[in-house]
Amino acid sequence: MTVRHPYQYVVLRCVPRVEREEFVNVGVVVYCQEEKFLAAAWSCDTARLQALAPTLDVGRVCDALAYVEGICEGDPAVGAAGRGDLGTRFGFVKAPRSTVLQPSPVHGGVTADPKRELEHLLQRFVG
Repeated sequence: MTVRHPYQYVVLRCVPRVEREEFVNVGVVVYCQEEKFLAAAWSCDTARLQALAPTLDVGRVCDALAYVEGICEGDPAVGAAGRGDLGTRFGFVKAPRSTVLQPSPVHGGVTADPKRELEHLLQRFVG
């Protein structure tokens, strides 16, 4: 019998102009407490992002996504956000903010393999 564990996830959205409420999904973060798993996966489609916002600096979006990845990994180079336990770091990532990179509401599910679930969700929501 396969053991399945509850997990939570957020979809990371690039919101170039917050006042227009338009966005492109660019990443996913999965947190599974029981498996001690917190990871981000992302992909920036430059053409798609620039179709929405021609003057958007896609490099800065990628830097912000790499920062989120560092938080998930507990990388000390990202500063205070990378410290703390997995739940604290996921709390930082899922907190709403008015920036170009925003998390969706938190969603949940169950999985036997959080890493595989992360890949599946990235394909499903980002492409």
